[in-house]
Amino acid sequence: MAIVVVLDMPGMTQAQYEQSAEKVSGRPGPVKSPADWPVNGLISHTAAPTSNGWLVVDVWESEEAFQQFGETLIPILRELGLADVQPQTYPVFNVVTR
Repeated sequence: MAIVVVLDMPGMTQAQYEQSAEKVSGRPGPVKSPADWPVNGLISHTAAPTSNGWLVVDVWESEEAFQQFGETLIPILRELGLADVQPQTYPVFNVVTR
């Protein structure tokens, strides 16, 4: 079952987001495709600044796919000084893509 993952990261800067994206993909520059992720299963990724940090909303094919990705992501966020990030997950009811 697909899930939505929300990462609300107070204190995260755009520079930290860009650093995390480069570490996730293993190459310089922004992440532009699900193929840039180190695991399969990403349906969509959206990132945006907030008034106090950064917000990421992903849709994953399954909880297991996201958990596998979390094994890569969480150490990267800790390395960037964001040790308290707690992903919120929700079951998907509907996904519409272009």
